[in-house]
Amino acid sequence: MASSSGQPKKNRKLRPVIATFIFIVLGFAGFKLYNILYMPNVPENLEKPIIQIPTGSDFESVATLLRNGGYLINEGSFRMMAKQMNYNGRPGQFKIEPGWSNRQLLQHLRNGKQEPVKLILVNERLIEDVASKAARFIEADSLQIVNLLQNPVFLDSIGYSPQTIMSLFIPNTYEFYWNTSPRKFVDRMIKEHDSFWNKANRLEKAKALNLTPNEVYTLASIVERETNQVSEKARVAGLYYNRVVKGMPLQADPTLVFASRDWESRSLAKYKTLDSPYNTYMYPGLPPGPISMASIPSIDAVLNKENHEYIFMCARGDDSGLHNFAVTLSAHNQNIEIYKRNLRQRGLF
Repeated sequence: MASSSGQPKKNRKLRPVIATFIFIVLGFAGFKLYNILYMPNVPENLEKPIIQIPTGSDFESVATLLRNGGYLINEGSFRMMAKQMNYNGRPGQFKIEPGWSNRQLLQHLRNGKQEPVKLILVNERLIEDVASKAARFIEADSLQIVNLLQNPVFLDSIGYSPQTIMSLFIPNTYEFYWNTSPRKFVDRMIKEHDSFWNKANRLEKAKALNLTPNEVYTLASIVERETNQVSEKARVAGLYYNRVVKGMPLQADPTLVFASRDWESRSLAKYKTLDSPYNTYMYPGLPPGPISMASIPSIDAVLNKENHEYIFMCARGDDSGLHNFAVTLSAHNQNIEIYKRNLRQRGLF
């Protein structure tokens, strides 16, 4: 009887101990869970708050990027939380905030907004330059972009040719997601191009000049390279338009630069006999496509050209960057003398 009555007493003594042990274990587990979920795991002293996760990255790749970039205090707790949240990676550029918990970090990497990049296109000469500039801001490789923009089948499908594709690009600053593909980049440029031409009666103005948007852009690219002075762009545009209408060679030096690819030469006379469709000394009319990107002021200068009879222009030779214009060859020759005199006065001739 004594042994049987003593067993319950022993159990009663153990119960508080067991309860205390369970409480401690649960408390520790709860603290660990709280630590994994809510305690900061992103350092306060982040050197680079922006992380770029390449397309095709799996979880291990992302974990490596986070570890090597100094984004994690405790990688183990991050891995545990990622497993619980079933995070497997997502490409893009993301801004990470100091002091974030694992949960905050993973929610942002999985569902949060990407940090956009600002892609600036302004004055590129060649498609290779456009591709190189774009590749500085988005994930796509420049060679991938060039290959797409030089693919005749693709270009034909969007209404362009290797000669006219530069007219697709309207100089501006554009926001993109970093993981933009070459095709999505071009699709966005098509959208921006169409939006530009559908504003300010630009299509109607081009039609009134009997020019297509591609031809307007081509003429604007010449204006772009002839003068940096916005105040005279419409006059320069009117001059070259007059030559086009009269069937005269444009005789635009910037087209010789493009035809020769001699970007630095100061003497272009040797290229006037270069047999190229871009040599406007040899062939009348517009070249087959733009010789560079054209700025919006240059495009609008063509669409709103000055109505005059000028067919000659000559730099003044002073420090204004402006030109003198003439209707006759004799007046043009006088302007050449003014140019030479100004250069001599400046010690440049």
